[in-house]
Amino acid sequence: MHNGIIENFKALRGELTEAGARLESETDTEVVAALIERNLSAGMPAEKAVRKALARLEGAFALAIMICGEADTLYASRRGSPLVLGFGDGQVSLGSDTLALCGLATEVCHLEEGDFAILKAARAEIFDENGKPAKRPLKPMTATAGQLDKGNYAHFMQKEILEQPTALADTLGKYINPLEAKVELPELPFDFKEITKVNLIACGTSAYAARVGKYWFESYARLPVEAEIASEFRYRDVVIGEGELNLFISQSGETLDTLVALRHCREKNLRTAAIVNVAGSTMTREADVTFLTYAGVEIGVASTKSFTCQLMVLAALAIGAGRARGVLTKAGEAVLVQALEEIPAKLAEVLYHDQAIRALSAAVSKARNVLYLGRGCLYPVALEGALKFKEISYIHAEGYPAGEMKHGPIALVEEDIPVVILAPSQGVHLKTFSNMEEAKSRGAKIILISDAEGVREHGPGTMATIIMPSVPDIALPLLYAVPVQLLAYHTAVRKGNDVDQPRNLAKSVTVE
Repeated sequence: MHNGIIENFKALRGELTEAGARLESETDTEVVAALIERNLSAGMPAEKAVRKALARLEGAFALAIMICGEADTLYASRRGSPLVLGFGDGQVSLGSDTLALCGLATEVCHLEEGDFAILKAARAEIFDENGKPAKRPLKPMTATAGQLDKGNYAHFMQKEILEQPTALADTLGKYINPLEAKVELPELPFDFKEITKVNLIACGTSAYAARVGKYWFESYARLPVEAEIASEFRYRDVVIGEGELNLFISQSGETLDTLVALRHCREKNLRTAAIVNVAGSTMTREADVTFLTYAGVEIGVASTKSFTCQLMVLAALAIGAGRARGVLTKAGEAVLVQALEEIPAKLAEVLYHDQAIRALSAAVSKARNVLYLGRGCLYPVALEGALKFKEISYIHAEGYPAGEMKHGPIALVEEDIPVVILAPSQGVHLKTFSNMEEAKSRGAKIILISDAEGVREHGPGTMATIIMPSVPDIALPLLYAVPVQLLAYHTAVRKGNDVDQPRNLAKSVTVE
């Protein structure tokens, strides 16, 4: 069993073929098996045959190996990709994620980089990258089988969307003192007063959370921010100052592109922090400080409650940084904290639109293309809405800053194309309505997501409207993320797609 990529497999394949091996596929995985087979044929004991083969491999991988005639033994190794051992009920299990071992294990341990393990029945021997015996800490399995049950919901994704008020309340409760209306962060190995810049580094949905965080850190803490795609950050010749904070965001804490970027910063002795949902994951062990989200178990591949909980942590961090840097007064901090405290209840109101959005999906499911437009902190939400829509409905969708529509994307607007507008009736968002009229005049079918005032003034002539609560700017991304999640979900269900496991996607991306 192989997770990852063997980067030098072509060279190894050529070597094996020249030596007379007959390979039946083009996969890098078969090359690993063929190397071990050659070593066994040369008379090597099984363990030596496996170790020698592993020494030839380049790349990132997690491997579980069974050899014919040794049915009571598994060999395991990791380099780059995560691998977890689970212990319980007289057995030992292997998985790439702690959740995979739920119901099988009562305790887990995470193999570290370069580890090699020999598993027999209920015990395991672990060796470090230098071949020396190693002990890795055992941790209790926190997930339960009940958390992997979708109950009366049709899909895990539906369950997880509807759990967001509770997940956000749980997360917020770890970062604020409600009696004093202030943010309380864990002990930090740095002082926000000394931070000169924040680099928010992530992939996929987490990268869109980072883009929202950029607005908040700049607005409430007056800190310069770069929101970086992890794979670009790592392999670009990035200039990072000693006073900068590098904050990595990942649901699983195992996302390989993000993890490699974190390690790149560690090698340069730079400050690192992580926002993750899985305690004990690799990023929590390697970052200088970790800010956990408390979204609970998320099974659906398309992230929903993890995204909004990441936003909640970023909001709390931005407020905490603003207060530490003297940008926010105590009263200003209290106003923002109160706005965050109201989000779970406001979000419950937004979920009342579930049936209306389900009905709307009948028309949207027939589209070939969908556009999402937003401004300011809702521009990243437009990007996230488009990502959710295409990854589970398989309909092409794009998100744009509304002000950019006339700089190119308007060429895509044609008769009957659905255009989702995220536009509360306040501040810069007001400008979005003029962009909406441009699209409407060209025959687009407008889905307007706005507050009551925005819908009253600009709702006539649209295909559909979704009335949102009127809230301060800091709360907008957390609330407006939910209707776009619901639209993606119901459209995908109507098309008969596998909502929880969309094609070609994985919950935790552990290859570069």
